[in-house]
Amino acid sequence: MDNQKNLLIAVVLSVVILVGFDFFFKPKKPFEENSVEQAQMNQREDSGEDVNLPSINSQIENKVNKDDKLVEERITFNSKRLSGTINLIGATIDDLSLKDYFETINKESKIKILNPVSSTSPYFLRIGWASPDKSVKLPNKDSRWKSLKKSYSENEKIELEWNNGEGLTFFRTIEFDENFLISVVDKVQNKSPKTIKLTNFSYLRRLNYRPANKFFILHEGPLGVFNDTLKEVSYDEIEENNEIIETTKNGWIGYTDHYWQVTIFPETNETFKARFKNLKNRNNSVQIDFINENIKTLKSGESLKTKSYIFAGAKEVPLIDQYIKKIGINKLDLSVDFGWFYFLTKPLFYALHFLSSLVGNFGVGIIILTICIRIVLFPLANKSFKSMNSMRMITPEIQRIRERYKDDRQRMNQEMFAMYKEKKINPAAGCLPILIQIPIFFALYKVLFVSIEMRHAPFFGWIQDLSAPDPTSLFNLFGLIPWDTPAFLTIGIWPILMGISMFLQQKINPPPPDPIQAKIFMMLPFIFTFLLATFPSGMVVYWTVNNILSIAQQYILLRKQSKENINQRT
Repeated sequence: MDNQKNLLIAVVLSVVILVGFDFFFKPKKPFEENSVEQAQMNQREDSGEDVNLPSINSQIENKVNKDDKLVEERITFNSKRLSGTINLIGATIDDLSLKDYFETINKESKIKILNPVSSTSPYFLRIGWASPDKSVKLPNKDSRWKSLKKSYSENEKIELEWNNGEGLTFFRTIEFDENFLISVVDKVQNKSPKTIKLTNFSYLRRLNYRPANKFFILHEGPLGVFNDTLKEVSYDEIEENNEIIETTKNGWIGYTDHYWQVTIFPETNETFKARFKNLKNRNNSVQIDFINENIKTLKSGESLKTKSYIFAGAKEVPLIDQYIKKIGINKLDLSVDFGWFYFLTKPLFYALHFLSSLVGNFGVGIIILTICIRIVLFPLANKSFKSMNSMRMITPEIQRIRERYKDDRQRMNQEMFAMYKEKKINPAAGCLPILIQIPIFFALYKVLFVSIEMRHAPFFGWIQDLSAPDPTSLFNLFGLIPWDTPAFLTIGIWPILMGISMFLQQKINPPPPDPIQAKIFMMLPFIFTFLLATFPSGMVVYWTVNNILSIAQQYILLRKQSKENINQRT
């Protein structure tokens, strides 16, 4: 009895550890110390671009300041897939929407990527200049830029200008491509008698926001690629360290949501310092920024140019891969959380992308890909099933040995191993094929989590959005009773089909020899039915189809082995 209790405790603890390890015990990642002169970082703070200065809210949030100096002025822009406005105070990009993605399947409101300071969750971007010489007057968050036009048509270049009144003129050209890449070219003309030293920076601020972390296998929040390595940073980690600094070349820094991201980076040949910084006196607020390490000298009568990039939009993998080739940005595709099995996940994504495009239905693409994977893994699965079926056929004999020698465990084990040897059965033979298959099916599972193609994709019948849970419910007879069931009771048709298929799969497999184990396994289909009822229906479709294919393969093999045993006896 004690052994059974210990087994039960061990099973429960194993499940808790497997599910909770990544979420609760994710290891802290080391970060590099500040290796550049502190004066460069202080310049951003002294120029009014850092959080240690007085709050920007009192100066920018209100459209009209008390002294009437900061009257908000906006210009509108449109590209093929983006639209929004730019606040000329600080040349702030803080209003950006996606033209072809919507909040709901009704397409009533577009997805907003960036939000103004006056919103409940401000999310905005600024680009600026810094100098080791603090006497140089540079544009900052309060500077009013000039624009020749108030409205720019589709994919028209935005031209901005600011003059410091002391001989320096700053020009900014903002250009949109046909998708989500924004190129920013900054030019400075020096007509002053002085030689000026300058470098440029960009920063993103996201205030009063923290991701819900609905799925522990998906990172949402600050991240970047530095020195060829992806770094995912949690809000807790930033708050604990106050700031995290990396120095790199050909990298990027940004924020990622489930399906969207905003990423900033300079030209790929520039060495820059990137920073994740906690905004003190603000809850759940973070600034990410970069500053070029190369300080450029601008003599009197000369001019200089610098270029930076913004990716703001949907995490479409084929598009991101195009940008990697086009501008050479390193590993931008890692903003899509492909996980540990990247080498499997990304090829599976492209296979699913191809199949769903071919048949015109993402759900059908999931089914076809699941079948294809099953075909490829058929030999391994067969070996595993054959071992399990062999064990199933000798289960009665195992039970008799257990009963006969229940008070003598050593003799029980000796008799069981003797029987395995006589029947030429290896109890562990089915484990290796299963272990090989697990990464592949987990990678496909991950693909379904991260694929934006599944978002708002219809399947058949009542499933109009594969990224949302099955909307039907057993407890109102699937809509026959006019009652809105609570969320925890919304158990739809597909989760029920998944539970039934899982139950049948268990029935066809050999039961565990221990009765406690058998009871635990019998509970799993019911537990998973309730659990997966809240999951995206596309994932439930995948799981159900995979179970059905396993049942079919197991049933065929079981019949084949039964016939072979009958022939051997006759």
